[in-house]
Amino acid sequence: MAKKGAARQVGVPWKFHIPPAIFINSLVPVADNSGAKLVRIIGVCGCKAKTVHRRIPGAAVGDMVVVSVREGKPEMRKQIMRAIVIRQRKPYRRQDGTWIMFEDNAVVITDEMGNPKGTEIHGPVAMEAALRWPSIANLATMIV
Repeated sequence: MAKKGAARQVGVPWKFHIPPAIFINSLVPVADNSGAKLVRIIGVCGCKAKTVHRRIPGAAVGDMVVVSVREGKPEMRKQIMRAIVIRQRKPYRRQDGTWIMFEDNAVVITDEMGNPKGTEIHGPVAMEAALRWPSIANLATMIV
């Protein structure tokens, strides 16, 4: 017997635990050439934390978030879109024991299925995001 939400599975279903580093109302730069420059996180897809219970939803590398475009091209501004976190400043531990952190937080604008809107990604992409979203790994010039 199939599960209810099995038909809309997007990306890889598994994810290693990474501590969240980007929370609701965070301003995050965009690392692709989709036209947006700065976005505000307004939701985290798949997060069950509720602000009513004083738990602020957070996102880590590889998570899909809902964003509002704050700076960029005029036709992109004030749009609600989906994005995937590809870098985070908070250090996290990988399975092989190494610790990794980036210089900045960054997202890539995508559609609901996880396909990027831009054609190139600026800067490195975390390996966890590349494994979970193969379409982002195809555009990445450097995977760390």
